[in-house]
Amino acid sequence: MAFVSQLNQFPCKILSLTPRHPRLTSKPSTLAPNSIGLATPKLKLSNPQYPQAIRPATRIRAVDEDESAPETSEEPSNVAAGAVAVAEKPAEPEEISKLKKALVDAFYGTDRGLSATSETRAEIVELITQLEAQNPTPAPTEALPLLNGKWILAYTSFAGLFPLLSRGTLPLVKVDEVSQTIDSQNFTVENSVRFSGPLATTSFSTNATFDVRSPKRVQLKFEEGVIGTPQLTDSLVIPEDVEFLGQKIDLAPFKGLLTSVQDTASSVAKSISSQPPFKFSISSSKAESWLLTTYLDQELRISRGDNGSVFVLIKEGSFLLTP
Repeated sequence: MAFVSQLNQFPCKILSLTPRHPRLTSKPSTLAPNSIGLATPKLKLSNPQYPQAIRPATRIRAVDEDESAPETSEEPSNVAAGAVAVAEKPAEPEEISKLKKALVDAFYGTDRGLSATSETRAEIVELITQLEAQNPTPAPTEALPLLNGKWILAYTSFAGLFPLLSRGTLPLVKVDEVSQTIDSQNFTVENSVRFSGPLATTSFSTNATFDVRSPKRVQLKFEEGVIGTPQLTDSLVIPEDVEFLGQKIDLAPFKGLLTSVQDTASSVAKSISSQPPFKFSISSSKAESWLLTTYLDQELRISRGDNGSVFVLIKEGSFLLTP
């Protein structure tokens, strides 16, 4: 009986399941995430221990990869983009923008200052003084790249330039442009005046070198003058009349004569235009001058000469040149 009782106790389920159960419960913590799916078919769904061990690991991993990573990658890019946008084009104070617009509007009808009235000159001087007080570039000669490029003369009080500007009041002659080109790398300045007429266009320019003497002042030394080769036109546009000394002159009687000149002009245009410009040296006591820049930004420059004159120039391509 004792032997039978031992046989009855041998297949007991308690003895066979007890050592296996702990081994199964201890493995989920050491299994890799991609091996959980292989182990789940052997587990019983009725046992609540296994789903509890698996769900928290899956939920934590989904938050780390899908939610946290995109948030950290987007915020720095937005901050960087904003910083670059501010650095590329800083906002100009509204007051300066208004003063610049009012100054350019005051130039209307003055022919670069040649025909400005005393009241208009006083208004222009007041606007220039206000702009100079808010100069965004207090040391222009230390910002030579900003000075670099072609500047178009919009207004001047320099009386020595008026005889040249008055050429535009002659019949059939027009002053197209007065400009100053600064090369800050080679320290050179070119002053140029371009004329146009019914038969040709030409230019006159002076070349100078400059030395920096102070944060605002440069010393100019003119070395060469250049008379550009006339560029003759192939076709002649004859106006109906011209105004000279306040009187209108009818050109109808001269149309026959001017038309015959057109045929000659077209035949010699190519030969003359191919000739080099005429250059001559400048050597005199008046060949040196200084220039003081009192206002400078990316599109407007105000300078004063050694004789108390003022020059207002606008950078080529600026919207301020648009009428």
